[in-house]
Amino acid sequence: MSDMSFKQAKELVERMEFSEIAINKALVNLESASSNFEKTLAEQEKILNKLPYSDKKLSIMNIAVALNIGLIIGILVGKYLL
Repeated sequence: MSDMSFKQAKELVERMEFSEIAINKALVNLESASSNFEKTLAEQEKILNKLPYSDKKLSIMNIAVALNIGLIIGILVGKYLL
């Protein structure tokens, strides 16, 4: 390396500077992706915590719909058949 010319040294420094810029940009992108990933995990955890309540509400709604259909059928049978 002692017999490196000034031009070669200058090119090497430029490459190192470009590499540093690329590494810094990659680090910023990585931090941004990590932050977005953490937000996504938090939202996913909220959704998973709400699933049992949603399932319970859906079951209650199915029962209510079945009761309403039964009531309508009962009214029709009572009106037209009796």
